[in-house]
Amino acid sequence: MTSGRFGFVVVLGLALVALGLSAFTVNERELAIKLQLGEVVKSDYTPGLNWKWPVVQNVRKFPKRILTISDRPERVFTAENEALKVDFFVKWRIIDPVRFYTSTGGSQLVGDGRLSEIIKNAVVTEFGKRSVKEAISVGRAELMRDMLKTASAPAEDLGVELIDFRVKQVEFMDEVKNSVYQQMAAERARIAAERRAEGRAAAEEQRAGADKERTIILADAYRDGQIIRGVGDARAAEIYANAYNKDPEFYAFYRSIDAYRKSMGRPGDLLVLDPNSDFFRYLNRSDGSR
Repeated sequence: MTSGRFGFVVVLGLALVALGLSAFTVNERELAIKLQLGEVVKSDYTPGLNWKWPVVQNVRKFPKRILTISDRPERVFTAENEALKVDFFVKWRIIDPVRFYTSTGGSQLVGDGRLSEIIKNAVVTEFGKRSVKEAISVGRAELMRDMLKTASAPAEDLGVELIDFRVKQVEFMDEVKNSVYQQMAAERARIAAERRAEGRAAAEEQRAGADKERTIILADAYRDGQIIRGVGDARAAEIYANAYNKDPEFYAFYRSIDAYRKSMGRPGDLLVLDPNSDFFRYLNRSDGSR
């Protein structure tokens, strides 16, 4: 190979190396900034092929997609000084790569750490303004909106945007959980005792009403029975009187026969009477004469 051809090959190789070092691509999922001797010279790159000066310029790329921070549960205190364990996650993304680079040195790990501190401060601040009931149930949606609002302003200083702030779970700390369960059990026992007492009172009231109604019914029945019996006795007396007036002797005979029937002929009965007494008047007259 001649020296001229060798020199051409060397120049061509250096040109290709320089071209490779000068070209870079940015895809639609990335944000890129161009640095020259550590200073940002360009940041508004669109997806596609771009160029830079080799050696003196370099490119830093950052994710454009939505990222997630989900740290371990944080210990917070409510306005009632109750300790809670809060599990949460935050959706965020980089919107200003220049500011993100200058505030974090271009390290996403440093950015995650600083953003986590901002988020934890927002969680502690907003939970500290609310009671347990407001934090857990009544104002849950408002709580998450306020935490997002509180953390958004300092997050913008990092060049990032907070998209969503969600509380996954809120629990009492282990040291207070047992006492809370005991309080809940005591409250449920008190409510159960009240319900049982109310049930017994209602049962006694119904029982007393039923007894009262029974007594009234029996009294009314006894009264009506006595009235009917009195009417019957009066009617029987009237019939007896009419029968006696029609034939006194026959009436006396009928009454004697009825007395004989009721007092004689039953096993174990014993009567000691004078045979000449008036009770045996009709038995002594066996011929049927009066």
